[in-house]
Amino acid sequence: MKTKLLWLRVTSRALFLIVLSLCWVYPAYSEPIADRTERLAIISAFEPEITALLSRVQDAKTDRVNGVTFTTGVLEGHPVVLFLSGVSMVNAAMNTQLALDRYAISHIIFSGIAGGVNPALHIGDVVVAEQWGQYLEVLMARETGIDQFNSTGKDDSIIRPGFGMMFTRSVKVRSNAHPDPVKRFWFPVDAKMLAVAKTLTPVELASCDQQKQCLAKTPRLVVGGNGVSGSAFLDNAALREHIYKVFEANVVDMESAACAQVAYSNGVPFIAFRSLSDLAGGGEGANEMHTFLALAAHNSTMVLLQFLRAWP
Repeated sequence: MKTKLLWLRVTSRALFLIVLSLCWVYPAYSEPIADRTERLAIISAFEPEITALLSRVQDAKTDRVNGVTFTTGVLEGHPVVLFLSGVSMVNAAMNTQLALDRYAISHIIFSGIAGGVNPALHIGDVVVAEQWGQYLEVLMARETGIDQFNSTGKDDSIIRPGFGMMFTRSVKVRSNAHPDPVKRFWFPVDAKMLAVAKTLTPVELASCDQQKQCLAKTPRLVVGGNGVSGSAFLDNAALREHIYKVFEANVVDMESAACAQVAYSNGVPFIAFRSLSDLAGGGEGANEMHTFLALAAHNSTMVLLQFLRAWP
């Protein structure tokens, strides 16, 4: 009997030590959901695009994860979570998914600056594209002669014509609705959100900044058309012209298409408001981005706030 009791004590102690060691090696993680309140996610790429919005948030609270600060509260009567995606496609995709994993997000809205591609548009205009694609998801084709590249092969996802050796192609993407990979280039914004954007009355957009630098054309809101994104700051007239001809794009940036793809895969409605800070290499002189960054960020913010006031 004593032997049996001793064996039980030893066994119990051994099990306790095993469980304790497992807890030490594999620490328990807290619930990933920060709160259960259904919120609109409002995203910008970097600080100048979001500062004015943060100043308007009521009952603001912050949470920091992986170096990203999430601000929750109420904006224009809507529960929101605001954060910076960071510049570039990878940052935008990574941090949009991080937000979706931690918050009960009902819709995603991007607000910020961009480069103008359509020659009919001007700096200060705010563009709300109907769909977004990744123009730098490319095949680097084999050179077969002077300025000649072979892009034939069996890849039916290639979009032609190319730009030199670069041939854009669609991506394979999964979602709950389509668990098997589906080839897509365009990721449409949410139809209901776009419909509300189309009802917005002309909002007064800034034509001059605080330094009294003024635009030649009065800015306007343009709803519709295409937008493209890629991990490159575009300041090249030839590539700008190519993007306009091949993709009929109004605007180019470095984040929106990534957010649109993440939203698509998660089944979350998405829309983006982008104000033109420069012409992506189409201007007569040096790139204007740093000159009109603040003005463009202001105009995007004004349209976004008007959208939130109109959103049911």
